[in-house]
Amino acid sequence: MNAPQDIDSQTATPSGSTDQATGQQSLFMSPHCSIRAHGVFEAVTHAAGSGPTERRAFMDTVNQAMSRARQAGIANPVIIGAIPFDTRQPSSLIIPRSYEVFSRQLTPPPQQQLSAQLQALATTSYPDEGRFKQGVQQAIANFQLSDIRKTVLSRILEVELNDSANVSDIFARLVQQNPTGFHFQLPLPDGSELIGASPELLIRREGNRIISNPLAGSARRQDDEQADREVSEALMQSGKDTYEHRLVIDDIRQQLSPVCSELNIPDGPSLLNTPTMWHLSTTIDGELADPSISALELACRLHPTPAVCGFPTGLAHKLIDLVEPFERGMFSGMVGWCDGQGNGEWVVTIRCGRVQQNRIQLFAGAGIVEDSCPESEWRETQAKLQTMLNALGVKLDNADARTTPPAEDAK
Repeated sequence: MNAPQDIDSQTATPSGSTDQATGQQSLFMSPHCSIRAHGVFEAVTHAAGSGPTERRAFMDTVNQAMSRARQAGIANPVIIGAIPFDTRQPSSLIIPRSYEVFSRQLTPPPQQQLSAQLQALATTSYPDEGRFKQGVQQAIANFQLSDIRKTVLSRILEVELNDSANVSDIFARLVQQNPTGFHFQLPLPDGSELIGASPELLIRREGNRIISNPLAGSARRQDDEQADREVSEALMQSGKDTYEHRLVIDDIRQQLSPVCSELNIPDGPSLLNTPTMWHLSTTIDGELADPSISALELACRLHPTPAVCGFPTGLAHKLIDLVEPFERGMFSGMVGWCDGQGNGEWVVTIRCGRVQQNRIQLFAGAGIVEDSCPESEWRETQAKLQTMLNALGVKLDNADARTTPPAEDAK
C-alpha cells in the first residue's frame, strides 16, 4: 500500500455507512505506516494454527471474510488485531467498518496535558524471582537431555492501581518515550485492552518487497554514557547473545527462503536501542516469488520465531508449557494489519500490557541457552518490564511485591 501523505486522507467505508467513529477503535502506529480502524464489520476468531493445513484453513476464513467486506462496499478492506503466542488458541482480529491510513505516526498530546500518573498499590510477579530462576535451571538441564538449543521463559507482572487506568494516557506516554517503536492499542474480547511499544518487526510486505527485523540478545541501557557504550560493545561480543541471535536468523532464513526469489541477510547483527534496552538486530529484506502471499500469511509462517519461543520451535514450545505456570495469551504473539491487496505490517507483541480497569498485566521474557545465568535472565526481564512501568510512572523497587498468581491466565 502506498500510504498517502496527509492524516485522514484515506478512508474505506461500507456503502451506505456514514458514521466512521461508531463502535470500538483499534490503532496500530509504525514509523512506516499507521492505521486507525473504527467499528467492526466482522470479527475473525479462527485460530491461526500450528501447521500448513491449519494455517490454510485460517487464511481461507480470513479471505472469505475479506470477500464479504468487498461485497458490502469496502473497496480495500483491512484485517487488524492480534494473534496469540499459542496459535491453537482463538485469534482476536477484526475487519473494521472503516479505517484511516497515515504515512507517519500520530502526534501524541503533550506530557503536561496528560492526566496524573497512577499510583501502584501492589505488584504481583508470576512466577516470583525464585521460581523463575528455578525454571531457567530446569530449562538448562533439559538442553543436556534433548535436542532443544534455546527456549524463552517469561513472567507476568500484575500491577494493581489506585484507580481505573486511562488507557489513552498510558498509550500516549508509550509513544512519547519510545517514538521509533511500533505502537498498538487494541480492544480484546474480554473487555480489556492490549497496548504496547514493540521494537521488533516480524514482517512488512509492500508490493513484492518484504522486510523482517528480528531481535535476539539484549542488555539493559545505562544512565552513564561511557557505561552504556561499554554495555553495547559487550553485547556485540557476547558469545551467548550472538549464538541466541544466530538461531533466530537461521530459522527465519529457513521459513522465508522457499517463498522468496531474493533474500538478503547480513553476515552479522547490528545494534538497535530503545530507551531501556540494547538489542542485537538483523534487518532482512527480500522479494517474494509468489505475489499472492499476503503479509498475514507470511507472519503466520514465521510466528512464533525462536526470539519468543525457542529452537526447535515445537520442542521449545513444549518446554515452555512445562515450565511456565501461566498461559501467555496475546503476550509474545503478533499484532498488526493486512489489507485486501496483501500489504501490511506485523510486529511481535512484546513491551506490552493488558489493561482492565485498575489492573494491568505486564509481560517480559528472556532467551535461555545453555550458557544462560538465572540471575542475569531475571535482571533482563526486570529491564524489559521498565518500558511499560515507565508509562505507568511505577518503579519496581518501590512497589509492594507479592507472589500470589494472577486471577487470570494462570494454568
